[in-house]
Amino acid sequence: MEHKTTLSQFLTQEQHAGHNIDDDLLGLLQNVMSACRQIHAAVNNGALFGVLGSADSENVQGETQKKLDVWSNNWFINYTEWAGQLAGMASEEEDDVYQIPSQYPKGKYLMYFDPLDGSSNIDVNITVGSIFSIVKCPEGVTIPVKKDYLRPGTEQVCGGFVLYGPSTMLVLTTGNGVNGFTMEPTTGEFILTHENMTIPTETNEFAVNMSNQRYWEEPVQRYVDECMKGTTGTREKNFNMRWVASMVAEVYRILTRGGIFMYPMDNKDPTKAGKLRLMYEANPMSFIVEQAGGVSSTGRERIMEMQPNDIHQRVPVILGSKTEVDRLVSYHQK
Repeated sequence: MEHKTTLSQFLTQEQHAGHNIDDDLLGLLQNVMSACRQIHAAVNNGALFGVLGSADSENVQGETQKKLDVWSNNWFINYTEWAGQLAGMASEEEDDVYQIPSQYPKGKYLMYFDPLDGSSNIDVNITVGSIFSIVKCPEGVTIPVKKDYLRPGTEQVCGGFVLYGPSTMLVLTTGNGVNGFTMEPTTGEFILTHENMTIPTETNEFAVNMSNQRYWEEPVQRYVDECMKGTTGTREKNFNMRWVASMVAEVYRILTRGGIFMYPMDNKDPTKAGKLRLMYEANPMSFIVEQAGGVSSTGRERIMEMQPNDIHQRVPVILGSKTEVDRLVSYHQK
């Protein structure tokens, strides 16, 4: 029988090779996967679990929460708060940072997470996922407050997402490349199936919400117009457009066959610098994309070098195949 490498075996091998993984991080990732197995079961059973529909509440960003947003958030907390690996955590669904209860030991890591990315797709049975990012808590801090969480993406020790699609998959980086693990449904084990994932440099696919076109800045207008003109335009090749409205699905497609994903700055709401959250979405996805050989930018600067000013800060996001992202960044620079 062919040997299959489990997530635990893979992380242990990486640890023995000196690749930035200690016992605490290994244990934390195992607990995160336990939460994701619970979310997988709820997503997979849909209406049978009674998880569809609105929770009749809003998160701190003013977005209507789905029932499964709230449940997924609670599962992430319940499966990770007790084990002594975390000093604290921050969630897209929580107004403030989450303090580890006093009865539990405190650890050296901070975790940021979007418990259910793309949750607007839940009721129509389209792919959703969970995104997480892990950094070390500042030295000497035992009860971290909001300012302690404002770490640039370059300080991440781990970034990952779990995709609840036709198969449930984990995509993970600890700074030594990107690997994909498929959940074996009968055992719940995550098995290494996509080793050393890399993003093709060239692509003919772009992903963007075209309904916002009238609000875009000129560089994005120019880039998308060139793609739409295909062989009759200056690019002299045809492009396909994709849009799932689920960042995990968009990034996974880019990891497997290339492409460029854009949620750029626009003037639809002048109070918001972008749509996606820096800490819960843009940073971990940028870490993964860069580790896979791609590029991630706001159009003006590298996302992972941004100094956060708030745990719920929004930023423009342009990421994917190097050739296309570099082209769009050059249009911003001009």
